[in-house]
Amino acid sequence: MPLHGDEDTIAAIATPPGAGGIGIIRISGSGARGIGERIFKPAASRPLVSHRLTYGHITDPDSGKTIDEVMLCLMRAPNSYTREDVVEIQAHAGHITLTTILALAIRFGARLAGPGEFTKRAFLNGRIDLTRAEAVLELMNARTPEGLDLAAGHLQGGLAERIMGIKDALISLRAALEVAIDFPEDEVEVIADLLPGRDIEPRIIAPLKGLISAAHRGNVVRQGVSLAICGRPNVGKSSLLNAVIGRERAIVSDIAGTTRDLIEESFDLKGIPVRITDTAGIRAHLDPVEEIGIRKAKELLGQVEVVILVVDGSLPPDRQDLDFIKENGLSSPLVAINKRDLISEETMDRFRDFFKSHDPIFISARKGEGLDLLADRLFTMITGGEGLWDPGEACVPNLRQLSALEKTLAAVLQVKEALAKEIPPDLVAVDLQGALEALGQISGETTTEEILDRVFADFCLGK
Repeated sequence: MPLHGDEDTIAAIATPPGAGGIGIIRISGSGARGIGERIFKPAASRPLVSHRLTYGHITDPDSGKTIDEVMLCLMRAPNSYTREDVVEIQAHAGHITLTTILALAIRFGARLAGPGEFTKRAFLNGRIDLTRAEAVLELMNARTPEGLDLAAGHLQGGLAERIMGIKDALISLRAALEVAIDFPEDEVEVIADLLPGRDIEPRIIAPLKGLISAAHRGNVVRQGVSLAICGRPNVGKSSLLNAVIGRERAIVSDIAGTTRDLIEESFDLKGIPVRITDTAGIRAHLDPVEEIGIRKAKELLGQVEVVILVVDGSLPPDRQDLDFIKENGLSSPLVAINKRDLISEETMDRFRDFFKSHDPIFISARKGEGLDLLADRLFTMITGGEGLWDPGEACVPNLRQLSALEKTLAAVLQVKEALAKEIPPDLVAVDLQGALEALGQISGETTTEEILDRVFADFCLGK
């Protein structure tokens, strides 16, 4: 039975909108089986069997009208996604077909599910913890194979196991403190066993710090980064965009000022989703339309995380490029000298000396030369040279979980300091309880309804 007193039967379309081969309507709750039996006519007169597909038709019981030819699956509680009775109807995908079937389910007792309500019920009914619930959303939103691997690891309980190991160590520490509180005559010996450097550092502090460190890199895989290509007109910005994404997206022309608006695309940089934007060439201008594009380009430079400044290597180094870096507050742009196929080693040395504080790289956007080096440099800039994570340790908290981990670590460090100062164990226990409560927010044991609503707000209606 659902927790929090919510015994409604819920229903939603569980597949994306649009025409397709199959669309699924999901119904969950104590009334799911009854609703399914009212609107479904099996081809053979036999009772529905749990976890077995049954062929038949969806029919409006009031009018007798057949809506669609379908397959229906009943999953009896507790052996279902929500641990409630669940009915899933596999119909032909189409907006009218699916919404008509959904309307029938609602007419006969269900209500429309809220965002993520099926997964929320799986959590509330104890089937999954909150880390696995969030992993479901990560799976749906994964934009690279690495993001998919990360979400799959969390769904299988990788992060939950790491959190449980830290929790067990905290509980052991609390048990020892309780002994010291209950038997004060043994307090000195008990506290001595808890002195820093025993279990606190290797079993609690080090694992917490490891997860916190991984969280910062993992967020890059989940959220991606934004990148802008900028520079003067006709330096090869659009050619570079096309080369990076592998198709002709931006118009390439010898006419200066061809790009007048922001052109945005996405690509996978070694597991990192990158939103890359080609900008208008920045120069003195008279055309009011081009002026708008240049203004947008300058605004974008203050918003993105990475900037590539493209320079025309077939022309002598120009002070305008260094002024551009300074005027736009670009602290560490990646300087890419384009058209390397047209320049000599001696010219490359002049560019290296001219941009010596930026360590420029040399590319040919049209011929695809130097793009691997460009990718390597970008990856290093984004990850700080640390890479993403060890594939065997793919337990990377999200930002909500990171906040709870940081609170836990702060409380544990206070415990460590208090033990070193031989503060009375009943006072140490207060900080220890704070650490346990903060850690419990990750799995959902101590999470508020407000946090749960925020977690599930980004889910689609059918999940």
